[in-house]
Amino acid sequence: MKFLSVLLISLILLSCGDKKDVSVSKPGGQINGAGATFPYPIYSKWFNEYAKINKDAKINYQSIGSGGGIKQITEGTVDFGASDSPMSDEDIAKANSKNNNKILHIPTVIGSVVLTYNIPGIDKNINLSSDAIAQIYLGKIRKWNDPVIQKENPDTKLPDKEIIVTYRTDGSGTTFVFTDYLGKVSEEWKSKVGVAKDVKFPVGQGGKGNEGVTGLVKQLEYSIGYVELIYALQNNLKYANIKNAEGEYIAPNLESLTKATEQSVNEIPADLRQSITNAKGKGSYPISSYTYILIYENQKDPNKGKVMKEFLEWALGDGEKFAKDLGYAPLPDAVIQKAKSIVTGIKIQ
Repeated sequence: MKFLSVLLISLILLSCGDKKDVSVSKPGGQINGAGATFPYPIYSKWFNEYAKINKDAKINYQSIGSGGGIKQITEGTVDFGASDSPMSDEDIAKANSKNNNKILHIPTVIGSVVLTYNIPGIDKNINLSSDAIAQIYLGKIRKWNDPVIQKENPDTKLPDKEIIVTYRTDGSGTTFVFTDYLGKVSEEWKSKVGVAKDVKFPVGQGGKGNEGVTGLVKQLEYSIGYVELIYALQNNLKYANIKNAEGEYIAPNLESLTKATEQSVNEIPADLRQSITNAKGKGSYPISSYTYILIYENQKDPNKGKVMKEFLEWALGDGEKFAKDLGYAPLPDAVIQKAKSIVTGIKIQ
């Protein structure tokens, strides 16, 4: 009997020990995020690469547009959101009040919005000034061989064809970046159309997501659209050199995106919400932007919170090396250090 009692106690203790071990090694579970299509290519790459390092990192991301990302993180229906346009003070206050929690902006990479086009017979990048872009999207320049565009491209015979304008129909960070740029370079645009994730375009036809606009431009001859660079590259579409604040026609690349941050990196606010469109400085590409992951400061699910915090630390370190191959620029070191300090402040309850 004594032997049986000792055996029973041993089994109970062993059972308790097993339960404790299971609890400690509990995985993070499915982490859901949604938002911007602008960074979707690099986020997909990051989530796949990080899953190789951390088997608990099961991160699902839906590219539904920045407006959708902000809405879902505000409603608490996702674990993180993503947006190219920083949330407004009003949006942040609404989210903080609804959830009694503070939303943090974590910049991830620098991307570019390009003016991509489909002009049969033109096999090189054309030049476009801010004036030409604004007038095209205001419906005032209607043909490709308009004198304003032709003057900027003296060595290219542009066709006497109507320009088919395309734009985003969803609440979009790409639209915000594009209209933020136009609002800085055109008073008429700023007063008549405005700067927002969703505006009423005077002319053209719309598509959903960067994918939708890219599809329209690829399908429609003599069309033009604004998309994130990687979408033009992946679909073998041409894109314009844009005239910057210094009067140079600049193509988006690693160097020109990095230069777009040089004049403002020391002025970035504590919460890291900053516009870098129409940046000053030689060689800077004028339609550049940070893109952000939005996450609550207080993580109520400790397992998911731990995985997301560790993922963000990785993304701001080793993850940055994947940026350039996908058409993005890594963050400047000064911004990485500030972003890491914000990530460090994420609280796991």
